[in-house]
Formats: sequence, C-alpha cells, structure tokens
Amino acid sequence: MSKNQLLEPTPELSKALHANVVSDQSASSLVNRLRGKNKELQTKSVNTYQQFWKDSDNNNEKSRTNMYKTLTNTYYNLATDFYEYGWGESFHFARKSVGETLRESIRRHEHILFSSARIAPGMKVLDVGCGVGGPARECIRFTGAHVTGLNNNDYQIQRANIYAAKHKQENYSTFVKGDFMEMPFEDNSFDAVYAIEATCHAPVLKGVYSQMYRVLKPGGYFAIYEWCLTDKYDDNNELHRKLALDIEHGDGIAKLFSTHVALQAAKDAGFEIEIASDIAHETTVGNEIPWYSDLDVGMVNFSGLQGFARSQVGRVFTTNAVKLLEKVGIAPAGTYQVQEVLATAADSLVGGGKKEIFTPMYLIVGRKPLN
Repeated sequence: MSKNQLLEPTPELSKALHANVVSDQSASSLVNRLRGKNKELQTKSVNTYQQFWKDSDNNNEKSRTNMYKTLTNTYYNLATDFYEYGWGESFHFARKSVGETLRESIRRHEHILFSSARIAPGMKVLDVGCGVGGPARECIRFTGAHVTGLNNNDYQIQRANIYAAKHKQENYSTFVKGDFMEMPFEDNSFDAVYAIEATCHAPVLKGVYSQMYRVLKPGGYFAIYEWCLTDKYDDNNELHRKLALDIEHGDGIAKLFSTHVALQAAKDAGFEIEIASDIAHETTVGNEIPWYSDLDVGMVNFSGLQGFARSQVGRVFTTNAVKLLEKVGIAPAGTYQVQEVLATAADSLVGGGKKEIFTPMYLIVGRKPLN
C-alpha cells in the first residue's frame, strides 16, 4: 500500500482490525483494546483518514463528500474505543442542569427526543446512526418500544450487539449494517424514527432525511438532534472557518451545514415541521450549564475515570500514555495521531460552542402526512 493509497474500511478489514477486542465489554479498558488491534491495519487506517485532511489529493471538501463512507467508517474504526473510554456508550452531548451528572443529562436529553417522537410501548422505532447502541438501549428502557439501530460501521454494530446481550435486550433491539443514504428497509416500516448527532455525517442532508421519511409510516414522527453551523457563523471570518474545519476533521464529517439548510432539507423531504429550535442556546431552566462543559472541565476532575480523562491533566496523561504505549509497541503506530485528532475535536467544539457559531443539538421534529 503506497502512502497515498486509501484503505477501504470493508467488513473484512473491520474483522481483522478488531478481532481480538470486539468482545471487550468494559468501556474503560483502552489499553487492552489498543494492545489487541491489528497493528498494521490500524496504522494504515490512520494514514487513510489523515489523507482527507493533510497533504494529499483527497484533502478537499469534494473528496470528503464523495467518499463520505470511507471517511466516516475509517474515523469510527479509529475513534470508537476512545469515545467509550472518555465519554461512555452514548456518543452525544446534552444540555445540563446544576447538580446533574453527565450521564443524567445524557439520559434526560435522550428522553426529550423520544418524547418528541411520540414513541410509545410496542412501537417499531428506527435509530439512524446508532453508534454502539447507548441511546437505543435507553429508548427501550424509557418507552418500551422495539428499536432497530442502523449503522454503517461493522465494529460498532458488533459492540452494540454485545451490549444488547449484556443488558438482556436482545428481544427488544436489532442492529443492522447499512448506509443511511440507502436504507435497507421497506417503505413505511417504522412507527417513529430518530437520530442523535449522527446524520451530520451525510453528504447531503435531504438524502438521509428523505430515507427517514420513506421508511416512516404515514402519521409517524421524525425527531433529530443535528450538528449545524448557526446564524452567528461567518464564512468570511478566518477563525470561524478554522473552527468549523477542525470540528469536521476531529469528528469525521465531510461538511457541516447551517441550521437553515437542515430545516429546509427536512421540509423538502416531505415532513410537516412541528419544532425547529437550537436548544443548545436556550436559557431555560434545565439548561444552566453549557453543553460543552464536560469538554471544558478545567485542570483536573475527580468525578470518575471518564471525568478525569476529559480534564486538562487527564488529557495530558492520556496523550503521554498513548505516546509511551506506541513507543514500546503495545499500541499501533499512529495511535497518538488519533488522540491528537480527538483533542482537536474537543478544542474546536468548545471554541465553536463558546462563540455560539456551532450547535450539536438543532432539534427538528416533523410528522409524515397521513396522505
């Protein structure tokens, strides 16, 4: 494989890359997972991902958009273990109230979306871009529905199935490998559909929203939290452009769209819109602490392993530990680059949040007409 050759993240590659770690049920065992990776494939995957952002013919928006599946799948092959280590099983942000833990705020944030989608016991529900299944498992607990999780990353699908078994939810969940731009489901299959910070990976928002519309039954609800650039974003501002590009690089996104584009895409897909609101920047009760606060926790945090990992001291510790693991051959070459990409993500998300030019929770709720 030449330096500029892309390694496609096929199911066979995923199996070979993660074969020794896929059954690990601990979210905190980062060292064991890094040790178990196929080192050659991990290094080649890092090189593939960085070609979309560094000196390469693929370092441009057109290439990232055209090859969004390669971009996003490779990103999650590299980042999933770090996500679970530093954040947990639900890969998303949440509005936070005084006295509320991160996990409590994440559950509340999920419950708001499930309620907005009118999810009820016995319904067939689709989670678009389900990650390792954290929100799907919470939806089952909270609503009593059956949830199908759609994900194009083989490793995350395997992890989701392992967690489903661990939580005794095999009869209430199904996890399906597939591209959300071409969903492998019949028309009118689901009573409700939702997505949490996942459809931002789509090359065109209307495409994924139209697929959600197609598989939703008439009268059913669609509810999403979308990553968007806000009205305060100025494309002529160099710092704004850098923050947006760093968010894209740090999070495996081909292109961020504005809230206006997202809302219009939902309308063009056919939904009757009932709610369209950037809830990241509301100042209502229950939103006293910014959504990015757990990425901006200060020098040190002793609230637990994941809280420590997100603090400045924890990040330095993790970075140096990864460097050492890579140097002594326990972690594959390139692992430190992955850590740096995720650090870029954290810093740019905090920067975008503080300047209010970015939101990870533009809430859109719509209904598919009965006729």
